[in-house]
Amino acid sequence: MGARVHTKMRVCPSSFRVLTAVLVVALTLGGCGDDAPAGNGVGAKTPAQIVAAAQLAAAGAATVHVAGSIVNGGKPISLDMELISGKGGQGRVALDGVSVELLAVDRGGYLNGSAAFFRHVLGPVGEQLGGRWLKAPAHRGNFSWIKSLTSLRDLVAAALATHGSLSRAPGKTLAGEPAVAVTDGASGGTLYVAATGDPYPLELVTPRGTLVFDRWNRPVTLTAPATAVNISRLQPHR
Repeated sequence: MGARVHTKMRVCPSSFRVLTAVLVVALTLGGCGDDAPAGNGVGAKTPAQIVAAAQLAAAGAATVHVAGSIVNGGKPISLDMELISGKGGQGRVALDGVSVELLAVDRGGYLNGSAAFFRHVLGPVGEQLGGRWLKAPAHRGNFSWIKSLTSLRDLVAAALATHGSLSRAPGKTLAGEPAVAVTDGASGGTLYVAATGDPYPLELVTPRGTLVFDRWNRPVTLTAPATAVNISRLQPHR
């Protein structure tokens, strides 16, 4: 987010604050466990060790694609993001039928949505921005939620964070890859971890929805939009 924005502009819609919170809480590792094939040895570990191995592997990854959807308060939330460790990410997030393209690179955050989306975020001044990129600070202030959704470290850490009592669960094959599983008895969520190669998290399934992690370490290029409108130019001058 960034510098303080005049309240009349209504920057930082509460709905997207809720989106970040929901992804951190509803998709938090409320589950993980497994009896899958050895290969990388993770199948022989305890549930807690499996989760720790997945966290360590994810922390050392260069890139990942994260996609999925959940239902919160009866409303669907979905995301489809390509993330680069230490640099940023890009993709699309949709909340209750309102979608926005996101891009974060070089500590700058960029949004591109419909006229309706920008009107919701900025008020009447947003009408003229439909289909255009808007630049806003992504590491502080009203738009810091952009960083939460475009940071490999933040998003994966949120998904694999706090959990209750873990137990092993039946593994399965995901995209042709065997995976071990761990389940959280309290939340009923289950984490699937690759049983061959690096023990990357592959899928997180909770009662509210599912997140899929794939395309680990594949090349991703981030390019800042050249014609983005800086949010500071839309702030009323005194």
